[in-house]
Amino acid sequence: MNRQEFYALIDKYLAGNASQEEMDLLGRYYNSFQQDQDWNQAELGPASMMETEIFRRIQQEIKPRDTGKTTGTVEAYPGAPLAKTTPLNNERKVFTHVRIAAAACIIGLLVSTGWIWFRGDSKNDVVKTQPGKQLATAAGGSKAVLQLADGSTIILDDAKNGALAQQGNARVTRLNGKLSYNALSQTNKVVYNTISTPPGGSYEIVLADGSHVWLNAASSLHFPAAFVGKERKVDITGEAYFEVAKNKSMPFIVSVNGAEVQVLGTHFNVMAYPDEPSVKTTLLEGAVKFVHASITSVLKPGQQSQLLKSGQVKIAAGIDVEEVVAWKNGLFNFQGADIATVSRQLARWYEVEVVYDSKIDDLFYAKMPRSTKLSDVLNLLELTGKVHFEMNGSRVIVRP
Repeated sequence: MNRQEFYALIDKYLAGNASQEEMDLLGRYYNSFQQDQDWNQAELGPASMMETEIFRRIQQEIKPRDTGKTTGTVEAYPGAPLAKTTPLNNERKVFTHVRIAAAACIIGLLVSTGWIWFRGDSKNDVVKTQPGKQLATAAGGSKAVLQLADGSTIILDDAKNGALAQQGNARVTRLNGKLSYNALSQTNKVVYNTISTPPGGSYEIVLADGSHVWLNAASSLHFPAAFVGKERKVDITGEAYFEVAKNKSMPFIVSVNGAEVQVLGTHFNVMAYPDEPSVKTTLLEGAVKFVHASITSVLKPGQQSQLLKSGQVKIAAGIDVEEVVAWKNGLFNFQGADIATVSRQLARWYEVEVVYDSKIDDLFYAKMPRSTKLSDVLNLLELTGKVHFEMNGSRVIVRP
């Protein structure tokens, strides 16, 4: 089989028109191709050496996931025209075929932007748009509003680099999409500011003590322009990731939904959206004390406190911290997420309303950049054959 025949057979496979014999041939040929990289480099030249390296990484990253429930697997890349879902009748054959589908996408793009696994049967659909309605596709970005102590506001996404204001004894500056507070002198006067992100916005701020805070979409941070006294205390709504500067003589306290997270210096994430079932504090590094009413819990790295609506506090261990802070790193990362969890994240980031008309029980395994257009995200999710979307302006209707 020469190169042209190989690519043609891949296209036939992705279109769903390949016979079982052709799929088996493709699997055998791809496996032999993997063992003989000289074919690739000799026939296609230096550019294909990059493809070979990507093929190698696919081999390393795609591993069978034994959940006991999964009925299908997809490897797809945002922007690629097609991907393939294969029933798990034969595990080894499935992952060979999945690699071929991924490889075909990469050959066309020469770049991988993410990967996605799904439960469900194969069905390639596209997002349906109501006639006369515009599909909302733009991803969110670095957007926020700063409210100063006198009540005036500064739209940060429109602000120029440089000094923006002076609040108390702190100078407020913006540089390359990041807000910074720098204390100029000692003072006992406390001046408070609030930074808020809209749906579809995120922002990074450096507080006067050197602590870094990243705000997710639809979130806010209320904080003093400069810290004075015996503690450093801030209030948040929504979701924020903290890298707290160490200061043993002045503990850092995050107030959220009637609870407090007390730290000296550490990395942690707090999610407290009102539409989430619980307030979650996840520790990545160091130690934090979670306090709610008479309940006190000390977290270790990899643990998560969960404050339920009932007031009950649970501690979960072995948390996938990469999944928790994926938003801060510019990613969607779903590992066994239900459609409600997926939809809440999409609604906040793309500024859309998500509506359900029936129950959907399937779980999703996906990882992709948050810069991906909404239309591409929905198309990938539809590859399960278990969920479908209709767009009506900024409204997304989810159907089984």
